Amino acid sequence: VQLVESGGGLVQAGDSLRLSCTASGIIFGFSTMGWYRQAPGKQRELVATETRGYNNVNYADSVKGRFTISRDNGKNTMYLQMNSLKPDDTAVYYCNARHLFGRYDYWGQGTQVTVSS
Repeated sequence: VQLVESGGGLVQAGDSLRLSCTASGIIFGFSTMGWYRQAPGKQRELVATETRGYNNVNYADSVKGRFTISRDNGKNTMYLQMNSLKPDDTAVYYCNARHLFGRYDYWGQGTQVTVSS
């Protein structure tokens, strides 16, 4: 099983980034896919999750209206479009794949996003 994130980097406040997470070894269409983040000295927190086929998309209040989660089942890839980035968005962003019926719960290695003011 592999979850490989990419797309992080150093940007200025107000800029945009798109993160990608490509999965292998999981049943992508039967997984709730999510993005989480962890800033220095803080606990890991949910950013957004999406369960295809159940019309279930969740966003943290802090990113609503700025971030959009999406997936391409044909490519086993999930995306996080991040617009209007703020310094508070600085964190390591992790991809998560959780089977709908609890058979697995996997994490990627994380990608750093740094937003300068």
